[in-house]
Amino acid sequence: MRPRKATTGRRTAASPRRDRPLDSLGLEPVPSSSSASRRSSRVSASLLLDDHPGFPAEEAASDFPSELQDGGRWPSPTEPRTFTHSVKQQCWEKAEKVKGRDPDRWRRDPLGNIVFRKLVGCPGCLCHDYDHILPYSKGGKSTLENCQVLQATVNRSKGNKTEVSKSDLIQKSAYCRVSGRDMDLIELSAYGNVRRASDSGGCNIQ
Repeated sequence: MRPRKATTGRRTAASPRRDRPLDSLGLEPVPSSSSASRRSSRVSASLLLDDHPGFPAEEAASDFPSELQDGGRWPSPTEPRTFTHSVKQQCWEKAEKVKGRDPDRWRRDPLGNIVFRKLVGCPGCLCHDYDHILPYSKGGKSTLENCQVLQATVNRSKGNKTEVSKSDLIQKSAYCRVSGRDMDLIELSAYGNVRRASDSGGCNIQ
């Protein structure tokens, strides 16, 4: 019978499993509940915003929460909250033209504010939104009949209110004095050229 080897009294620990990544101390990192909740809130917010393409810009930030507070409705495939690209195109075309300027680039909103086609969803005085005349949260539909080009500052002050007079909205307008030369420079910056209306009789600056 062979003699047993003497043991040192220390037991060898089982080697830890390596299927999960370990930190510098050899421990498995534990995600904190706060960071996990932040991640989940970001995911849910992004899922909501994905349903509103291009609309940060427009009304989503201004009155989306109030829809639920005021008993509004959630968007659905049959009743979308945003206007389609086609409706926006037609909505722009039905807005008042600016005399002497290219109607594809310049229009006036119902309050007389001049707006520029390239500036949408921003707070500037030449910026516009595609506004629901009857707010979506009050039952308004995203149709051409319920769409108007409106200066963005006015649209945000209007929110989802229905009882707002035209004079009150005019007072909310962001006024800025824009000369023809200023408009030429804006067009040059945005499009690389200046185009006049066909009946303007002016020169084209290339």
